[in-house]
Amino acid sequence: MTNVVRGVDHIGLTVPEIGPAESFLMEGMGAQFMYELLGAGMPPLKGPEVEKLVGIPEGAEINVARMYKLPTGPAIELFQYTLKDQRPALRVCDVGWQHVALYVDDIDAAAAKMVAAGGRQMAQPWDMIGPESGDGNRFCFIMAPFGAMIELVTYPEGQLYNKTTALRRWKPERQ
Repeated sequence: MTNVVRGVDHIGLTVPEIGPAESFLMEGMGAQFMYELLGAGMPPLKGPEVEKLVGIPEGAEINVARMYKLPTGPAIELFQYTLKDQRPALRVCDVGWQHVALYVDDIDAAAAKMVAAGGRQMAQPWDMIGPESGDGNRFCFIMAPFGAMIELVTYPEGQLYNKTTALRRWKPERQ
């Protein structure tokens, strides 16, 4: 049987300004610039076909699109649009995709690095509970300077749910 989905390839984020967002990804998350799909000196993507393709309002333009490699896991693609009524990101309690969770080995160091790069740590790391609990298992949230919520997670010795099923969440190999 062939799997329909094999994994997450990349995560797309729309940001108000590409420069500060790129700095946050590279300095705060260790991302590396891979390539630019659309940028300076290139005409923006716009018009009825683009509006239909990606579901954007009439008159919106895609001005910048760049891809970044994370040390492990999926890539992150940044977009910068021009439109009259651009809105801030939804709150995590609103309907829709609400955050991206990144596995880290040292949650305190990772949070500090993201804060130094312009993020805002919402609270100190909490212990995971219930089926996610285990020795050293913690999580915290960082608000990126462009409004996206990022969860940092670490579960160095596994999680309690490991005792009830053979299924496992993806976890990168320790480097």
